[in-house]
Amino acid sequence: MLRGRRSSCPDIKPTPHLGRFLLPQKKTGTADFFCYNRHMLKIIRSLLGPSATKTTAGQLAEKFGLKLVGDKNTPVRGVAPIADARPGQLAFYSTERNSAAFKILPIEVLQNTRATVILVQPENVKHAPQGATLLVTDSPRGNIVKILGEIYREKPRTGISRHAFVESGVFFRKKRSTYVGQFATIERGAVIEPDVKIYPNAFIGRNVTIGRGTIIQTGAHIENATIGADCVINAGAVIGKDGFGYTRQDGHNVFIPHVGRVVLGDRVSVGANTCIDRGAMTDTRVGDGTKIDNLCQIAHGVVIGSECFLASGVGLAGGVVVGDRALLGGHVGVANGVKIGNDSSVGANSGVFRNIPDGESHMGYPAGPGTEFMRHYAWLKKNTRK
Repeated sequence: MLRGRRSSCPDIKPTPHLGRFLLPQKKTGTADFFCYNRHMLKIIRSLLGPSATKTTAGQLAEKFGLKLVGDKNTPVRGVAPIADARPGQLAFYSTERNSAAFKILPIEVLQNTRATVILVQPENVKHAPQGATLLVTDSPRGNIVKILGEIYREKPRTGISRHAFVESGVFFRKKRSTYVGQFATIERGAVIEPDVKIYPNAFIGRNVTIGRGTIIQTGAHIENATIGADCVINAGAVIGKDGFGYTRQDGHNVFIPHVGRVVLGDRVSVGANTCIDRGAMTDTRVGDGTKIDNLCQIAHGVVIGSECFLASGVGLAGGVVVGDRALLGGHVGVANGVKIGNDSSVGANSGVFRNIPDGESHMGYPAGPGTEFMRHYAWLKKNTRK
């Protein structure tokens, strides 16, 4: 039941409970109407927004091995950016520079924050507001990720909806720990490990294996695949369908039957509406910890190493091999059979037609070493008529 809330609008009385969204007692003009709408919007946001798990600074310090400075009983009711945080919320301030994308905020932002609990590095403790409770660590950026997962963790979901279609012959390793949403389909021969969540309208084909703790989001379609543990398959992803494999015979395009599978390692993330094709004769493979963004295309027989990042719109043609820890920017296209080395990177919108050695950074169309591309660009800019 929602109790009445004090309003800053003069003509609005608190609503006694959720079932009665009362109109203002008096209609005094347009200003009051908009004031009332703002009041109701705050109520709706408080009900539908992400809910934080109740915890304290002391509990977070103990769980994540952080040094506590201040009152261990200080409650944490949510997380916010340090410049916008309100009393009762946790924020972080860091001078870490893990990549060029991270911006270091002025120290005044830390000094003037209203956050009650602040995650900071040891050298910045002296700049924190007086009275704030501090969680001290060498890596605030790394620990804020863990804290977010702890405070905003999803409530456990279990049970199989009576509106789901689960064929006989599906093997649940631990059925009580599994969640299957309404109108999801699981065909016979599928193996579902413990703690798997399959959201509404997802499709799991025959003989698919889903690893422990993996999440299959709404509308995902999986066939001819083995999915590792703790993976996330986002909405609309298609995994294990036939690839774009054709041969030309007697002037006609003839489809090549595909008999391979898709094998995803542990902790792989597949973005919304991304497609990963099954192999023609060999498996399409993605290594442990690799993250694939939305709207990517992974063709048949591709092998991707571990801990890679593929940004939105990446397209890998058949037979491409990507090494471990490679970074591919948005809308990178890679031609058939190209090999991209370990720890290499490719800039956004590049077209890769030749192999990239380990540790090199390439960009451009056709892609080449980054320094070479920048020299070409500088020459063109200097010699182009204005």
